[in-house]
Amino acid sequence: MSLNRSEKEAVISDVTSLAAKAQTLVMAEYRGITVADMTKLRNTARSQGVTLSVLKNTLARRAVAGSAFEIVGDQMTGPLIYGFSEDAVAAAKVVADFAKTNDKLVIRGGAFGGKALDVNGVKQLANIPSKEVLLAQLLGLMQSPISRTARVLAALAEKRGGGEAPAEAPAEAQAA
Repeated sequence: MSLNRSEKEAVISDVTSLAAKAQTLVMAEYRGITVADMTKLRNTARSQGVTLSVLKNTLARRAVAGSAFEIVGDQMTGPLIYGFSEDAVAAAKVVADFAKTNDKLVIRGGAFGGKALDVNGVKQLANIPSKEVLLAQLLGLMQSPISRTARVLAALAEKRGGGEAPAEAPAEAQAA
């Protein structure tokens, strides 16, 4: 069923607003995927904050014109599903994980940070840990020296004699 002009303009404006907020675009060919599998993919994507859309390629090219994703306009051919995400790795991770279990979904490419990505680029982006994991790793690295210092000080206090360290603390409190 074809869209009339106002419906096409609405689709273009929706996708343009998605592209303006998104950091990543992933494109994949979905030929041969069952409705049940596509529904599963959409549900997974929605839970990860990824917006998946099946669009006419001409509408998609018009929607991304002038955005950072314009560089992949020439790759927009064939039956494609477009994944937009505000998280840098979410779209790539959702599509790549689904493609591992379903050989009918073929990753075609994408864009991130104003640069076009090929299939391997999308897979490499998908292998980057999520923002939460990276923040946890950073926090662990920042806490590591502090916790090591605390363990060394505790070992020194224990070596000198476990009773001396607590006895000194009240004496300092009385002097203050």
